[in-house]
Formats: sequence, structure tokens, C-alpha cells
Amino acid sequence: MVLYSTVLLVIGIGVYWFLLKSKINRSPLFGTMTFTSMIGIGIIAYQLQDETQRQHHYSNLNTSKTYNEIVFQIKERLKSDIYNDKYIASIKSFNNEEAIGHLLINIKRDSLSKTLNIDDVIFTSTEFKVIQKPLNPFQFDYSAYLKLKQVYHQLYLDRTNILQLSDSKSTIYGYADQLRTKINSKLIEAGFKNEELSIINALLLGQRQTIDKSVYNNYVNSGTIHILAVSGLHVGIILWILNFLFKPLLYLKHGHFIRPFILVIILWSFAVIAGLSPSVTRAVTMFSIISIAMHLKRPTNIYNTLVISAFVILLLNPVFLFSVGFQMSYLAIIGIVSVQPIIYKLWKPKFIILDKLWQIFTVTLAAQIGVVPISLFYFHQFPGLFFISNIVVIPFLGLILGFGLLVIALALIGFLPKLLVSIYSFIIESLNSFIAWVAQFEDFLFRDIPFTLLQVIVAYILIITLIQVYKMRNFKWTTMSLIAILTLQGVYFYNKYQTQNDEFIVFNKNRYSMIGIKENEELRVFHNLDSIQFKSNHAIKNYIVGKSIDFLISDSLQSVYQYKDKTILTIDSLGIYKGITFKPNYILLRNSPKLNLNRLIDSLKPQQIIADASNYKSYLKRWKATCEYKKIPFHQTNEKGAFIIN
Repeated sequence: MVLYSTVLLVIGIGVYWFLLKSKINRSPLFGTMTFTSMIGIGIIAYQLQDETQRQHHYSNLNTSKTYNEIVFQIKERLKSDIYNDKYIASIKSFNNEEAIGHLLINIKRDSLSKTLNIDDVIFTSTEFKVIQKPLNPFQFDYSAYLKLKQVYHQLYLDRTNILQLSDSKSTIYGYADQLRTKINSKLIEAGFKNEELSIINALLLGQRQTIDKSVYNNYVNSGTIHILAVSGLHVGIILWILNFLFKPLLYLKHGHFIRPFILVIILWSFAVIAGLSPSVTRAVTMFSIISIAMHLKRPTNIYNTLVISAFVILLLNPVFLFSVGFQMSYLAIIGIVSVQPIIYKLWKPKFIILDKLWQIFTVTLAAQIGVVPISLFYFHQFPGLFFISNIVVIPFLGLILGFGLLVIALALIGFLPKLLVSIYSFIIESLNSFIAWVAQFEDFLFRDIPFTLLQVIVAYILIITLIQVYKMRNFKWTTMSLIAILTLQGVYFYNKYQTQNDEFIVFNKNRYSMIGIKENEELRVFHNLDSIQFKSNHAIKNYIVGKSIDFLISDSLQSVYQYKDKTILTIDSLGIYKGITFKPNYILLRNSPKLNLNRLIDSLKPQQIIADASNYKSYLKRWKATCEYKKIPFHQTNEKGAFIIN
């Protein structure tokens, strides 16, 4: 239905345009038809990309077996955790039937075994595991993130239950991975250490998996994390370098055709090597269009270029729209092209050096204005010293990228002098040291800022209206900007009102117990963590941000909690509950108490049994079976998530 309607609309738009031509800009009907057809095209593109709609998707086949025979091919290497190497894989066959689909593969880490490579084909017989939903409020939903990549299940494997069927390369991604592996081995031979190598991989090869966590956090806290994700800034610098190198081609007869053709091929080759992430795909698409338009000597409008590149990318992969990198890349570019000229005109330095520094500052500030609302929504923090770090880093990024490309080229041909290795290592070490120095000023890093989606929308409306006020300077836009300011204030008070409800919550924390009581803007947490663990606990931090908590109080665990008209009895490892004269509404089992749950239920007759993640799994399994037999609700936090009484 959607397909036929969209085709008819597109045909109607073509006929309508042919009839009206020059009068087309005066027709609201044409605009409405075009807008509707674009929605239809988006729906069709999404449905075509949705693998679950296809007959051969593994979820549409027989999945009743406990153990399934699966042949899969490695498509993407993810960052490993403490216990597992992680990959995204595409299914080749499922229980001896041809199948499609994607899986998250977790392979137990083994110091004696090498990691798998892109395009490796593996056979295994195992059971599917559901990707776990968030177990605490406001926790990052990794299952939803993977769903956007069309990954719905995961496998847990070790080296004993996998059989490698092939290690040959069959896709362009495999060859790109092989090239990256070769580059890394050559750089290691040349003398680069792990820390420098990880930055080279991030800046030039688009691979951030090997960056040390502390180094990565320094880049985040200093406001320079964008340089570690290959994006428009990197691609623009590379295009500028390529334009300079291939300038002699313009003297040839067909140079204006040959040079953009070569540039586009090189840019897309770089995009493939960098892993075709949303940011690099967006950047290469946009700069390819700009490069072609420049050589055709046709005027380009940056907004049109952005829209065309976004349309092409989303047509091929609609779920990129929900990628944080995709959103922030476009918003940063829009901020630069719309806000930077306004800020730059406020002051015109007389000296060239000051002028260049002012340009960098205005570009950085404009980009931050473009991304700050959505950055607050996703990350809930703002780096106050971003302008200092970017003023230093951005001017040298061209040198780092150009020098890095030269280092890689010389390494591949086996002619990389030790002097160049030492110089480039020193540059990267200096970059990391400067970033670490900026990041140490934690007082200028504003953390845990609550910011909702509604605030994001109103904030961007405010930014747009303020830009229009500067350009138009009329009553209409001034009024709209004031309304936007009042609306933003209203949303803030609305969010405060929405979070005023009280809660009793049993958090899910492996091997520990955490119980919270929220009253208005205060959260009291009863726990058995040490001070360092409590301060860095993500479950508490996420809850504080999500509920706009102003006051956090730490307390020790108690045996009985009274919340409203409910009584919660806690039974710990001692298993003591006899002699209790009251009837608890809820019983919380923690720290694996040795007790007869049948007798406990008969004696106290609670409404529900709760067990947190501090209990042994064998105990949890036995208690669950007992509760099912006694027909009493059983809430297991490491299965159902945090237990909440509103």
C-alpha cells in the first residue's frame, strides 16, 4: 500500500512540476506532495532494510531447538571487555538451512588464542541468548542500540566450541581489515608503542577499540573526543591535502574530470578502510558532492549539500538517523555554517595570527552551539575548557593527519626512518599529555546535567530563533525567541514537577546490595559498598540524573524498611527472621541466606519475595521454583531489573 501510494505520488510530482515549472515555488500543494512522498520513501527504505521481514531471517525459521547449528561470518570487531572478545557477525546458515541475520558474538578471552578477523567463517552449535535489557532505571539500553544494527540475539562461545571453516577474504570490509592489520604490524615493526598506535588507529584508520580507557576519558573530559572519530574535520583536511597533491592534473586536457574522479575514489577508499561509520560516511558523501560541484564550476549551497548527503545516506541505511555520531556530525556542521559567520563578525583582528586563532575559536564555539543540546541529552556533561583544548589541537590536526599518512605510506613500503618514528611518537605523546593536562581541571567539567528530549527540541528552536533575530532584527522573530525562552523555562519546571514522585527501589548490583528511598529531590541509599565504589556507581549516577536528584545521602543497610504503608523485611546471610511480630508486605533476600523458603512463606505470608544480585545463582533458581509452587510473586533483580515501589 505504501509502495503504490509513494510511486503514484512521485509520478504526480513529476507531472505537476512539468506543468507548473517556474511557478512551482508558489504552490503549497507541490510542497505537501513532496513532503508526503519523502515520508513514503523513508518507510519503504526502512522496510527494505528490515531483515526480519525476509523469509530467510533466522527468526522466521525453526528456533525450537535448544542447541542450534550456526555458520556465521565475522563482519565487525567490537571493543573487548574483561572476559570476552566481541564481534558482530552475519549468519550464513541456521540448522543446515540458508539464512540471514546478525548476531552479537562473545568469545571467551584466551591469552594463547588470536582474535578473529573480518570475513572469518565460523561453525558452532550453541543456544541463543537474549541481549539483556537495562536492569536499573535510566541505564544505557545496549539491546536497543544493537537493535538499530539489526542484532537481536547473542552467542557466548569459547575456543572449544567453534570451528573455523574459512579465513579467506570475500568482502571489501575483509580486505580493508587485512590492510589495517598489515599497517599495524608494519608500524609495530617500525617501533611505535601501543598508546601511540591506538591514537594512529583512531585518527587515521577509524578504529577506536584499542584506546586505553583513561586516555579516552581524557579526550571526553577535555571536549576533544571528536578528533578521535573520523568525521568531516578529518575528511576535509584530507581532501585539502589531496587537492594540493593532484593539482597538476588540472593542466591535462580532461583534468577537471579526472581529478574529482580520483579524489572521490580515494575518499571512498579511505571511508571503507575507516569502517564506514556514520560520521565518516556522512563526511565522505558530503565532500564528494562538494568536490564534484567545485570541478563542475557550479555554485554550491552548503545546506543543499548537507541535505543531499543525508538523503543518500539515509536512503541506503535509514537507521543511521538514530546514530549519535550521525546526529552530532550534522548538527556540528550546521552550527558552523550558520553560527560561525555571525560570531566571527563580532571582532576583526588586525594581525594574521590573532585572526587565525579567532577563526578557530569561532568555529569551535559554533560547533559546540550546534551539538550542546543533544550532547547534554545523551551524555549529561559539558566540558567548560573545550575552547582551550580545541584552539591548540585543531591547528595541529592537519599536521598530525598529513604526517600520519606519510608515516603509514613509508611503513607499507618498508622505508620508515627511526627519526620519523621518534618525531611522530613525540607529537602524539605531546597531544595526549596536553589533553590529559586540560582534563585534570575537573571543576570546569560540568557533570550529571539532567536534560530531556523535550528540552533538546525547545533548545534548538531557541537557537534558530536567536539566529533569525540577528539576521532579520524584526518584531516577529524577537517575539518568537522570547516565547522559546519562556517555553524552555516552562519545560524545566515541568520536568522538576514530573520527578517529584517518591520511590522505594532495590537496585541491581552484582555481589552487593543497594536500596534507595527517594523523597522529592533527596535520595537516601542504603548499601554495603565502600566509598570509592559508591562514588563511581553508575546505577546511582544514572538515577540521580534521570530523577533530577539534588541531595544524595549514603547510609548502611537495615533489617526493616518502612515506606508509606508498606513494610519491607530484609533477610541477610544470617537467615534470622524468627520472633518477628509484624507481617511484612515484602521480603528482600540478600547475601544468600540459608533458609527454608517454604517455611518462611507459610510463617510470614508476604505479598512478594524479592532477591537482589548479591545472592548465589543456585539459590535464586531454587527460590524461584519455590515461589512458583507457592504461587507467590518472585522478583529477581538480575533477571527482571530493579524492584520499585512508587
